[in-house]
Formats: sequence, C-alpha cells, structure tokens
Amino acid sequence: MFNVRRRTAVTVTAVVAACVAAGLAVTLTAGNGQAGDRDYIGGGTSAWLYAAGHRPVAPDFSGTTLTGSHLSFSSYKGKAVVLNFWGSWCGPCRGEAPTLAVLSQKYAKDGVSFIGDDVQDTPTNALAFARSTGIKYPSLNDPGYQVAQDFGQAVVINETPTTVVIDPAGRVAGVIYGTASYGVLNTMLRDVVKT
Repeated sequence: MFNVRRRTAVTVTAVVAACVAAGLAVTLTAGNGQAGDRDYIGGGTSAWLYAAGHRPVAPDFSGTTLTGSHLSFSSYKGKAVVLNFWGSWCGPCRGEAPTLAVLSQKYAKDGVSFIGDDVQDTPTNALAFARSTGIKYPSLNDPGYQVAQDFGQAVVINETPTTVVIDPAGRVAGVIYGTASYGVLNTMLRDVVKT
C-alpha cells in the first residue's frame, strides 16, 4: 500500500514538472517565434537578439511627447530606433537612465534614434527625471500604456523598464526586459548598425 502511494506521488510530481516545463517553453516562445530564432545576450534570458529573417514587425505608434509635440514612429522610417518604456517612479529606470543617455549620444552619429515611452506618470515628474539624468531624446506621455499594448502584436511589454531595439527595416531586432546594461544594449546596437 505504501509503495502504491509513493509511486502515485512520484508520478504526479513528474507530470506536474513536465507541465511546468511545457508551459515555460510556450511562454518563452509565444508570439516571438521559436527559441532558436534568437540569441540570448548577457548570460541570462532577459535580453535577446532575433535572428535575421525572424524579426517581428514593429507596430506603428504615435502620441504626444512630454513637451506637447506630436511624435510618430513612421517619421523614423529607415532608421534604427531604441524604444525604452520607463517611468520616473521606477527604481530600475533610474539605474539605467545614465546608460541610455550615454548610448543615445554615442550612436547618434550612426543614425540611431532613441525614443522614450513614459508610462503611468505625469509630464512634470517625467521631465524633471529626464533633466536630472541627462536624457535629451523625446519621450511619449503614455499614462495608459497604449504604446505598450500596441507592441503586444510584436513583443510582450509586461514590465518597466523594457527596451526594444528596432532595426532600420522597422523590425524588432532585440528586447531587454528589466534594466538595460551598457554591455548588452551596446552589443545589440552594434549588431543593428552593421546590418
């Protein structure tokens, strides 16, 4: 009787483990092609580059910037773009802001444009944050996560910060979930600039 219960418990545990592994595999590849269609960068699974030919099309988006101007992604046609989802209330966003400011200046000569998408925030707080961190590129005022929802067609934006690198053909070349480090984002931009 004891052996039957033990075998049942072991079988149930194995089935649960298999279901969890299958669910994780589906989650990691859902909406983004197969895991083999991308290369992980930085020693983890929170940042990756899509393989050529497997890059999802970035959706068109537009909105009002923090300073009240209209910004449309279509006006960046033919340019590489870094789109960073952030908020002044976000601790990791504070940590990565100096990196984004430095890389935006470094890659400007290569024609790479940076755009911020300030979520769940006020323009006053966001502009103060941008000034204090040296960020000079435009940011959309997106308190309702509209751009993030639009991007769900290509990649899931489910945490702040998230950084999306878009190649000159308008396709998502890479994604960083969480804080963008200099090394990882620089690697992605080198890859996009050479293509």
